[in-house]
Amino acid sequence: MDSSSNLNPLREDTSEDHLEAPASVFASRPLRPPSTSSSEKYSPVEWTSYFDKEDDISITGSDDVFHVYMAGSEGPVVFCLHGGGYSGLSFSIVASKIKEKARVVAMDLRGHGKSVSENELDLSLETMSNDVVAVIKEMYGDSPPAIVLVGHSMGGSVAVQVAANKTLPSLAGLVVVDVVEGTAIASLIHMQKILSNRMQHFPSIEKAIEYSVRGGSLRNIDSARVSIPPTLKYYDSKQCYVYRTRLEETEQYWKGWYDGLSEKFLSSPVPKLLLLAGTDRLDRTLTIGQMQGKFQMIVVKHTGHAIQEDVPEEFANLVQNFISRNRIGPHGVEIPGMWKPSQQQPKT
Repeated sequence: MDSSSNLNPLREDTSEDHLEAPASVFASRPLRPPSTSSSEKYSPVEWTSYFDKEDDISITGSDDVFHVYMAGSEGPVVFCLHGGGYSGLSFSIVASKIKEKARVVAMDLRGHGKSVSENELDLSLETMSNDVVAVIKEMYGDSPPAIVLVGHSMGGSVAVQVAANKTLPSLAGLVVVDVVEGTAIASLIHMQKILSNRMQHFPSIEKAIEYSVRGGSLRNIDSARVSIPPTLKYYDSKQCYVYRTRLEETEQYWKGWYDGLSEKFLSSPVPKLLLLAGTDRLDRTLTIGQMQGKFQMIVVKHTGHAIQEDVPEEFANLVQNFISRNRIGPHGVEIPGMWKPSQQQPKT
């Protein structure tokens, strides 16, 4: 913007006949630089600012098409699963930080974002975990690279289920973000009220972004500007934006997301990291597991539920440190001096 537009023009004739006294003291106050308008502050940002490309993954034998965002070209794959009502773009800023050392894939789960499925309301744990495995198989065939599953909230339960099913042979690590079985189940009795009390209609995408930040669900404006738009859809008859995911109609699956989560998490035969916002209360199973050193736990301070959005730089560092600490390479766990799958000679 040209700053000269903010300056008063110079008067060529400064004789007394042309001098005018200001009408009040306020009329002579210095001009201030224009402030950023609300619409500019909360304007949407394209995914291309953070990811390298996007793709639609069609599942063989069905009409389901799952949307994925991808970043990076080398290293293990950090496969990100968002929470209920979010989208793959919840990991946008994180992806831009991780992609220099690892590949990132962020998937829109069934009924979310740009994914299209035969039954948008089937958010059962079994269906969603099967979706994830199907997408990975379509993307990488029978020889997938080393994969670190990262799941936030509902997506954390899906990630744990995939690990527990042992249907992903290249799984090399599991990161669960801000979900604990006991507190999650206890909160379900309030979920319908929370969903019904939130604003339901937005005159613009900017207003929805502003609401998410001012309402406290997200604390990072930069992340909200890219992650909120795909969680909305335009409602023609009412000429406004509404939530794309009808979470309130999926209540029958909620308890199933979290039942047995702690045991399944501990039984997953890969390195595990639990990231919590604040001092979430561990249940007895997890407390014993932590004392036995079965997983790493980190409490991330000064953040809300969406840790990956509120403090993306710290989140990215934690994931990268987890990968480094457990020596997870492009083909799995890499230990210096040992044979690696990449060293295998082709058969003649």
